[in-house]
Amino acid sequence: MPHVPSDAPGPAPGTAATGLHGFTHEYAETGDVQLHYVIGGRGPAVMLVHGWPFTWLEWRRLMRPLADRGFTVIAPDLRGCGASGKPPGPYSKRQTADDLHRLALHLGLTSVHVVGTDIGAMVAHAYAQAHPGQVHRLVLSEAFLPGYGLEEHMNPATGGFWHFGFHAQAGLAAMLTAGKEGPYLGGYWSMMSAGGITSQDRAELLRAYQAPEAMRGGFEHYADLVADGRAARCGSRLPMPVLVLNGEHGLPQQVLLDGACRAATDVSADIVPAAGHTIGADNPAWVAGRLAEFFAPGVSG
Repeated sequence: MPHVPSDAPGPAPGTAATGLHGFTHEYAETGDVQLHYVIGGRGPAVMLVHGWPFTWLEWRRLMRPLADRGFTVIAPDLRGCGASGKPPGPYSKRQTADDLHRLALHLGLTSVHVVGTDIGAMVAHAYAQAHPGQVHRLVLSEAFLPGYGLEEHMNPATGGFWHFGFHAQAGLAAMLTAGKEGPYLGGYWSMMSAGGITSQDRAELLRAYQAPEAMRGGFEHYADLVADGRAARCGSRLPMPVLVLNGEHGLPQQVLLDGACRAATDVSADIVPAAGHTIGADNPAWVAGRLAEFFAPGVSG
């Protein structure tokens, strides 16, 4: 049975997930990193891939409603995050996607639906590009894709977001935010959520990001974005149906939608009402219903 490192903030394997009937915490060795994940439900597998600065907890409110619609729901902590291992970086999207692919193989899955948001959407795209025969349907949410629109929004001198460059200097960013995790991350959680990320969630997330190496581990996902874009542009267009979701109060959808249409052959889109960046937490009932509709056999979005 996988062990939990002594400095990990996660529970023991097989522990019931609080507030999620039928879900348990588990661990899997996936090459150079041990991944923590929460799993429950029965039916076709759906893997939910969180963004930054979150862990699997970003999906907690969505998981039971999705399982109740007839799915096995798997919510891993990405490498560097939560109770997963935090090896040296940088973490490429392909490397992180391969972690998830190995997790699927560990679970005996030959086909999964993958849902990614924020950094998790970039990882989900890399997963689908690297293993197109094993990602049945793909959902991309609240992100810009490396190689397909992200680069234009990484330069603050031309109106882009400043945090990409800061976070890409993972060691420096971790040093400068050490002891200041609450003030630094709290602004992101307030800005990203339309009420779905509760004070309890924030307390749990803060504990996770105050663990040893956790801030650096999160920043490592930003450290390879330029190379991620080059790798993505060298890959093939995605053959599976792709659904683009954005919150009504989240990021403007057009950049992600335009990128998805360049990256894939079958793309549809929708807006999650009354949701911000954290769509699964802000409107879980609507998202669960829309995902179930998209994942139904014969439905392409």
